[in-house]
Amino acid sequence: MYGLGVCAIGIVISGCELIEKAASPTSPTPVATPAPPAAATPVRYTAIGASDANGVGSTAPCVPFTACDNGTGYVPVLARQLRASRGVTLTNLGLPASVLSPSVETIARQHNREVTGNFVDRQMPFVPRDSTLVTIFGGGNDANAIGDAIEKGAAGSTIQGYIDTQARAFGADFDRLVRGVRERAPEAFIIVLNVPNLASLPYAARYPVEHRRVLQAISVAFSREANRQAGPGVVVMDVMCDAGMYAPAHFSRDGFHPNDAGYAHMASRLAAIVGGSPTSAASACSYMSAH
Repeated sequence: MYGLGVCAIGIVISGCELIEKAASPTSPTPVATPAPPAAATPVRYTAIGASDANGVGSTAPCVPFTACDNGTGYVPVLARQLRASRGVTLTNLGLPASVLSPSVETIARQHNREVTGNFVDRQMPFVPRDSTLVTIFGGGNDANAIGDAIEKGAAGSTIQGYIDTQARAFGADFDRLVRGVRERAPEAFIIVLNVPNLASLPYAARYPVEHRRVLQAISVAFSREANRQAGPGVVVMDVMCDAGMYAPAHFSRDGFHPNDAGYAHMASRLAAIVGGSPTSAASACSYMSAH
């Protein structure tokens, strides 16, 4: 789902900025609040994520930065579903073993957890300016990295205080990410997926209960920061309180990444949102306190 394993990727992203004429400060052009792309209109879809965006765990994972039309991860599946009724141009910026937050990347490296970068620095700057749909799914690698740091003593005796501090930093980085996407692609409709309770995923079953409770606290705190992103032109797809995100039959062998069925579940929910179905995140549910 989020790139549990470490991936060695020798790909250098390069990009160039188009020279754009700034709007006159004395006569700004009003911009309507972005809405889901209208039915049958072409979609310029950009995905921001980690290994989940590449379909790791599925039967047909994708090489990073490729369209991968036959992939079975949620990104290519969603693109195919949308193509049934319209043209779709896909830019998949997903990078395995990446984290959303620059602050978490720093902590991960300090504790010898190898990561490939963060969404703010390595993905957001490359969002095409003509994007009309952007999905953002991150926070799982971040939660695992903070859990590792706590296990190695980074929190001292004040674990909850440390989690609260890291959640605020994660939230500030999430703000930067969404704001940056909006500045680059002002007409994009943005779907943010929050964070599931990682302590309830199959891979966490091997952890002692104390470890799972810490992972749960981090997941819930990070998910709430994702929920804050809801606003004009931005909706949150609630995966924290979605029973389908915890179904054992939806996971690959590693117990962390979804399998084809899990990714299909995610894609169908995203397609419904693009089709205009309302969505919001629950403020509380049983999955937030399962451990």
